Amino acid sequence: MKNYLKYTLLIMSVILFSRCADYLDVVPEGTATLDNAFSNRMNSERFFYGCYNYLPNMSLAFDYPGYIAGGDEMWFDVDNGMKNNSGSRIAQGQQNVTAPYLNYWDGANGGKRMWIGIRDCNIFLENIDKVPDLSNTERERWKAEVKTLKAYFHLFLMQLYGPIPIVDRNIDVSAPPEEVRVYREPVDSVVNFICRLTDDALPNLPVAIQEITTETGRCTQAVAKAIKARALIWAASPLFNGSYIFYKDFKDKRGVQLIANNDDPTVIKARWARAADAVKDAIDAAHLAGHSLFRYPVGYDIMSDTTALKYTLRGCVSERFTTNRESIWLCNFNNNQFQNWCTPKIYTSYAGTAELSATLKMAETYYTRNGIPIDEDPYWDYEHRYETRTNTVPLPNEDPDAEPTEEEISFNWHKYYIGAGETTASLNYFREPRFYAHLCFDRGIYELLATPDDGTQLVIKNRSGDIHGLVFQDCHPSTGYFLKKLVSFRIPITTQAPSPRDFAMPIFRLADLYLLYAEALNETMDAPNNTVRDYVDSIRFRAGLNSVVNSWQFAKDPQKPFDKEGMRQIIKRERLIELAFEGQRPFDLRRWRDAEKDLNDPVRGWDFQGQKLEDYYLTRVYFSNRKFSYKDYLWPIQTNALTVNSNLVQNPGW
Repeated sequence: MKNYLKYTLLIMSVILFSRCADYLDVVPEGTATLDNAFSNRMNSERFFYGCYNYLPNMSLAFDYPGYIAGGDEMWFDVDNGMKNNSGSRIAQGQQNVTAPYLNYWDGANGGKRMWIGIRDCNIFLENIDKVPDLSNTERERWKAEVKTLKAYFHLFLMQLYGPIPIVDRNIDVSAPPEEVRVYREPVDSVVNFICRLTDDALPNLPVAIQEITTETGRCTQAVAKAIKARALIWAASPLFNGSYIFYKDFKDKRGVQLIANNDDPTVIKARWARAADAVKDAIDAAHLAGHSLFRYPVGYDIMSDTTALKYTLRGCVSERFTTNRESIWLCNFNNNQFQNWCTPKIYTSYAGTAELSATLKMAETYYTRNGIPIDEDPYWDYEHRYETRTNTVPLPNEDPDAEPTEEEISFNWHKYYIGAGETTASLNYFREPRFYAHLCFDRGIYELLATPDDGTQLVIKNRSGDIHGLVFQDCHPSTGYFLKKLVSFRIPITTQAPSPRDFAMPIFRLADLYLLYAEALNETMDAPNNTVRDYVDSIRFRAGLNSVVNSWQFAKDPQKPFDKEGMRQIIKRERLIELAFEGQRPFDLRRWRDAEKDLNDPVRGWDFQGQKLEDYYLTRVYFSNRKFSYKDYLWPIQTNALTVNSNLVQNPGW
């Protein structure tokens, strides 16, 4: 048995091109054999939870493809040590084939060993039936969960690399060389494999997590269906649906077409219809499990409705599973350091804080208070957005029947968003509630439950020399926009050093599925119907906005919600706002094939070194263009892996 394990691991390390052939570290020390790993319930349970450890860690900004490596949502000061992280190097255009950064194929340079994770899932499934003291109910549930994990691992690799090998079983030690040298399989085959795995797992998965304290983060029926839905969404999206001409000759050495090469609108519409059905199925499963859009609990009496709404719009991500049932599947990794990087310098010891910030581009992505883009709102002064204005406190009006002045209207709208009497950029005025919930800026209000009274909320002062501004080169928000969304509003402010209240980042949440369903359904129609708009509106209503139709009546193109292409643009913008900073945007931009357009803009922000008002509010380029090109839609496979397995082919452009 020991020899069997030894050779199996050796072969799998060659097959899957991992640099690591050591055994999983969750089995008892000195007993690295399959017999011991599956000799009893306790040991097999450790192996079972070890499979979950291969989930990519969404709480590391630099070692997860959806954050810094993805491009344009957040940034850091290029002079500090963060520039040497793998994700930062990708963002700086240094990705390569010799030693790829965030290499999830081989498990190197910040990337997890995903193929080893799949291998261990297979080992588990092949051996769990041997455990003598395990009830059949628990055994079947564990098997279903591991199948679901295996499906997700394949999905994750497919999102990065496109066509990948399908590893449904570990190859036997006696297999001939050609069986060892696996081929990459077409994307459609990978998607169908993921669907089969999740369908097979469903009957033995629980509808919902019952033991929240011990089982949060484990797979349920809603999780499995969400994985299937996301796989089918990718298969229907422009990157993989056959319409991208750059992949028309992407074949392996057998001559097999690896990405669909068919731009027939009827075929593409059928793909979207299949995806829409799967997303709706996932939504229904989530509802059955008790998931719903998060809202901050009612009953408060010392804060305004505006502040409570900001807690709602942050809490849908930062509140724990015990009070936030919007999250369907959580990435249960500690995110304390991530929070610290996003936290203003509100502590005596501020080391490690205020090092990540949102880009000016993201600040411009959010809607106006009318619920439409800033360049589509004729009532919002787009041309002068970089100038400054003061949140002037109006003088008392002695005539109660008098019409409110413009000064009063402005102050009443901003009194819970911008410090009274403070001056900031016009860009920060008259924006939608999510803008103020997700971001903070110079002279903006930073709400925390530690100061629940609206009158005692923090006003951030971020110019050089201010209390929250530049202290030394490695500790300042380089663009001037704090990532408020990724910091729990329950953190204390009386401690000397940062004391984050950790929470698990959502892999799937209900708002994501609602918007995916609207997107898929819209693509099946010649013109959007009310159902498409209703799913988008459910997110907008929670965000304090009017419906799409009512909002766009104020826009330059009021017919946009009634046109397929117009509604497509609205849904995309809604996803980019609602899911901002959650690691989703870079994946969306790639599957929409919009990344070449969006990820070649310079990173801009305010001048954090400016002490005077007129110096701070000068737009500034912090870094050059990311230079995203067609080849970056799929990540490169390391050259050495192609040498080890001659049946592999490189991704186009690399």
